[in-house]
Amino acid sequence: MTYVVTDNCIRCKYMDCVEVCPVDCFYEGENMLVINPSECIDCGVCEPECPAEAILPDTENGLEKWLELNTKYSAEWPNITVKGEAPADADAMKGVEGKLEKFFSPEPGSGD
Repeated sequence: MTYVVTDNCIRCKYMDCVEVCPVDCFYEGENMLVINPSECIDCGVCEPECPAEAILPDTENGLEKWLELNTKYSAEWPNITVKGEAPADADAMKGVEGKLEKFFSPEPGSGD
């Protein structure tokens, strides 16, 4: 089992999860984070830290595409180990439906 970041993170990107991860398995895209499934130790400390409820265990039904997306982009985006600033409109974007199709960006983040 591993944890995956889902579309609730897109344009929210609060990054509270980064600070608690004991193995630094988060990677930063322009408008979301992903988890490297091979690095995740399944400790689960990140899940309750996410205000957008974007982190879920991959054992839940229907998360296969998120496991694939997390795997793909964690190999391309920079590793992030320190919490950065959430986007100014993060709270307004929380709970918006269809964020993958509307807002996802494959561009890497700053990795700061």
